[in-house]
Amino acid sequence: MSTHNRPDRVGQLLQQLLGEVLAHGMGDPRIGLVTVTGVKMSPDLREARIYYAVHGDEKIRKDTQKGLEAAKGFLRREIGKGLGLRLTPDLRFTYDEAIDRGDRIDQLLREAKEHDQRILADSPGNAQTGAGQADGGDAASETQE
Repeated sequence: MSTHNRPDRVGQLLQQLLGEVLAHGMGDPRIGLVTVTGVKMSPDLREARIYYAVHGDEKIRKDTQKGLEAAKGFLRREIGKGLGLRLTPDLRFTYDEAIDRGDRIDQLLREAKEHDQRILADSPGNAQTGAGQADGGDAASETQE
């Protein structure tokens, strides 16, 4: 049972170690402010898929990806010192798009709210008209009876 938890524990430790190494700064200017959002270890602990986020446009993301790939050997060596495993896992970096999706949802919600506020602001008599229509609708139904 504990063997199933080990990849998760090693992944958390790897995430912490990688975060510390990245926080101290890298020599590569392509690697800026990178946040490690998660690590998924293979069951045999030979491969680590590292999910990261970086703020910026597509060019910054691609540059960061190239910088991380170039620094893979250095990062693997630094992480190997702290992990204490016989074999240091192979690092595979994957951009975490969850933050972008969350930002997009926030943007859509803000746009919808602004749109609703503009509609209400553009037609100040709309609330009175709406109430009048409700009364007028009743009056019309009474007239037809």
